[in-house]
Amino acid sequence: MGETGDGTSVVIERTFDASVEQVWAMWTVPEHFENWYGPTGATIRVAKMDVRVGGARLVGMEMSAPDGLVAMWFAGEYLEVVEPERLVYTEYVADERGVALDGNGPQETNVATEVRVELSTVDDRTRMVMTHVGVPVGSPGEAGWEMAIDQLAHVLAA
Repeated sequence: MGETGDGTSVVIERTFDASVEQVWAMWTVPEHFENWYGPTGATIRVAKMDVRVGGARLVGMEMSAPDGLVAMWFAGEYLEVVEPERLVYTEYVADERGVALDGNGPQETNVATEVRVELSTVDDRTRMVMTHVGVPVGSPGEAGWEMAIDQLAHVLAA
């Protein structure tokens, strides 16, 4: 995995008027995650999260496209779970069963990226640093994350 600062990782820093526990729940409780994740206009239809080291995650997202609805699936595994401070998981494009896809169908190995979420309390607010290793700066993935984190801020403020 690439390190931050070399253009191969998206890093988003935000401070929220919410407790660390509230922000942690947004990342780890499916019902909360579904309310903010994804780019503007996306709907999360499935969010399965076994939040423990070695636990699996599967997220199903739908978006409108010129030809109708497009379904996208993301799967991965939790690598680190330090509640409520640090969450690290892998993520790759998958089918609805969590089998990795390469764009043409199943692939032999998971080409996984890594998402790191670090939370800390600063003056009764929560500072979040989200790093997605393997998603290039300036990519559609970065734009999607910016939209999602904006939505997370909106949900937390409500």
